[in-house]
Amino acid sequence: MAVIAINQQLGSSGVELGQHAAEKLGYRFMTGTEIIAVAAQRYNVSQEQLLIVDDRRPNFWERVRTDSAKLYCYFNATALSEMAKDKLVLVGRTIAQNLPDVGCGLRARAVAPFAERVKRVAADEKRAAPVAERRLRDHDREMRGRIMTLSGFDLDDPGNYHLMLNVFAAPLAALVDTICGYAQYIDNSATAAGWRAMRDTALAGQVRAALLAHPKLGNAPMKVSCSAGLVEVSGPGLVPPWDNLVYQVGMQVQGVESVHVEDQPIEFTSA
Repeated sequence: MAVIAINQQLGSSGVELGQHAAEKLGYRFMTGTEIIAVAAQRYNVSQEQLLIVDDRRPNFWERVRTDSAKLYCYFNATALSEMAKDKLVLVGRTIAQNLPDVGCGLRARAVAPFAERVKRVAADEKRAAPVAERRLRDHDREMRGRIMTLSGFDLDDPGNYHLMLNVFAAPLAALVDTICGYAQYIDNSATAAGWRAMRDTALAGQVRAALLAHPKLGNAPMKVSCSAGLVEVSGPGLVPPWDNLVYQVGMQVQGVESVHVEDQPIEFTSA
């Protein structure tokens, strides 16, 4: 009953690694692209819009800068909802940071030497080596900056992961065994409280995303938390009829037991 979330460098064979690990563990397997597809349908946005959080498209960042935080919230909520079901291996460019650090999962990074990544991208995308090298450098720089802006998470900082996996430094089977061993450790050490925290984090994320997706609530500044299925939403202006609307939206999220809405007056400070 573990969750394995792997951030892969472009050209690092992270998907292949994750697929083999999922097969050996008997877990579900999903990619960031599949999370995007589910999120697009659930929150009524296009997959092209959501690519900002797990892929790169020329000039896309500029076109959606205003909505980028909302789109990231949709992606995060969808990933969390899948993680809360446990027994899952997730692989994407920017998926691991969504995993709460509550003792129920492994946050890993699949990496490879730059030269080997260039060869892989050149072959997969049928590009000349210099073009593939330029593509990789641009991609790495843009993805790191984008996710740092959206979530404050540094994709390249080893300290943000439980495990770094160099797919060219060891046989694939050995890396799969390492992941499976870590999953077994989680099975033996994860607590009921940890899984409750995982599910509460997922519920809070889904309620937050549902509020953002509502046409009458949009980008209203609200804080959402959850404990044992009891959701609390606070923010300025949450008075009738808005408090009831927030309550109704929150209660529509599966797993939410109750929603408490609190108006939080804006505090003005004198100069």
